[in-house]
Amino acid sequence: MSRREDHGLPRVEITDESLREGMQIEDASIDPQDKVRLLDALSAAGVPRLIVGSFVSPTWVPQMAQVEEVIAGFTPREGTTYTALALNARGAERRAELTEPYGPLTALPDVPRSTIHLCDVFVRRNTNKSQADEIAALPRIIAAAVERDVHEATVAINAAWGSNWLGPFTLEQRMAYAAHQYDAWTAAGIRVSTFWLGDPMSWNTPRALEETIAAFRDRWPEVERYHLHLHDARGTALLSFYQALRALSAEHVLGVDTAIGGMGGCPYCGNGRATRMIPTEDLVDLLHEEGVATGIDLDKLIEAAWLAEEVVGHELYGKVAKAGPRPRGAELYPMDMPFVESIEQAQHFRLGSSVYAGAPSPYKEPIRSPARDAVEAGLPVPLAVPAAVTEEK
Repeated sequence: MSRREDHGLPRVEITDESLREGMQIEDASIDPQDKVRLLDALSAAGVPRLIVGSFVSPTWVPQMAQVEEVIAGFTPREGTTYTALALNARGAERRAELTEPYGPLTALPDVPRSTIHLCDVFVRRNTNKSQADEIAALPRIIAAAVERDVHEATVAINAAWGSNWLGPFTLEQRMAYAAHQYDAWTAAGIRVSTFWLGDPMSWNTPRALEETIAAFRDRWPEVERYHLHLHDARGTALLSFYQALRALSAEHVLGVDTAIGGMGGCPYCGNGRATRMIPTEDLVDLLHEEGVATGIDLDKLIEAAWLAEEVVGHELYGKVAKAGPRPRGAELYPMDMPFVESIEQAQHFRLGSSVYAGAPSPYKEPIRSPARDAVEAGLPVPLAVPAAVTEEK
């Protein structure tokens, strides 16, 4: 019996990072009102968690200079969680001013997080701190959590699988840095409820994700939540997510960060826009095909992906918005449709047959198919050869 049949799949929590991770690598001149349009479209699609921006220095991230204007302009949707990233005390103060009851951001549960980057070079480039600084800060973070009387914490490993400056990291390294944080939290009487695994430089592979999840589960079986922040510069992020999905069970929660169209990237990792994220629409399509409910309207999400291309002014990287979901029932393609060659013509699934009007067509007479007749009658596709018969012994 397979792991999936035996244990089921974990509950998946999608967090869309389009307005933060996505926009931070796009043109700084994008109008805040266009960002609001995109944010509202993602809300309307039913995306349950949205990161609406970050409170950071506009000197180094000018794309976030007008984050307050974006937050003031969007229309919150009931049932959606809206938050923003803050990397320092001043940023946290700005964010607090826009958190309920003072504004549209959602007040999140107070779950403290400690983080160690396996790549000392990346953390220096990204936050002007060293790995040693992160390790030294751990007692202070825990002491503050004890003072606030919190009862659970998140342990984060960032740049978990490799570095563009240092090369690959081992499972032993991941385990050692996780254990250092886990042991410190539990010694203070605070339960670790979540492992957060980040990959800013796109070193994830399916095997590495499976190996990591399996080892963490064996070592810390009581931790029920995992959260993945995977970048896709090398095209493996969705594959790696799927492997993690299969490595967990129904008693777990698997969080994952995505961005519409796959936009996203960090200017400090060396890959720029090529860093990319898992496209939200591609992930939702995959989960729906696997029988995992998301509560997200995929058709509206696809429209948001096309709006995102309009907002950023260039083609994005998702697949499902270009080809559409797998057609079924009334959505099956016309059998006599002409040649479809361009991305624009492929939009017939959402825009209708006018997009391929006048395209070459070699068919001299209408195509007929007994198999299609059966499908349209609600029957299974008939077998053209006899079913295989198992020989009795």
